[in-house]
Amino acid sequence: MGVEVAALVDLLGEVRAWLARPDNDFSWSSFLDADAALVELDGLTERVRAEGRVPFALSVLFAPTGPIQEVALSSGWGDEFLTLAERFDAAAAAGGEDPPA
Repeated sequence: MGVEVAALVDLLGEVRAWLARPDNDFSWSSFLDADAALVELDGLTERVRAEGRVPFALSVLFAPTGPIQEVALSSGWGDEFLTLAERFDAAAAAGGEDPPA
C-alpha cells in the first residue's frame, strides 16, 4: 500500500512554512540556510508527488536530531516539530517509504 500522497504533501507544506520562518537558526543543522533547506524539501516533495512514496532522505530529515529537528529546537518550535514528525512517521509506516540506498 502506498502513502497517501495528498496528506503527505500537505504535511511537507506545513514543514516548509516552518522552515521558511525568517527567525530560524540553521547553525546546528546540516542545512546551510533556509534557501538550502527549502530547495531540498521541495525536491523531495516533488519525488513524493511523482512516485507516491516516501524517499528515504525524508526519513533522515525527520529523524531525531536530524536537520529539521535541529532547526526546530534552536528556533523555538521543537514541540511543533514533534507533532509534525509523528504525522510523518505515520505516513512512512503506511507502507510508502523507500528503503535506504
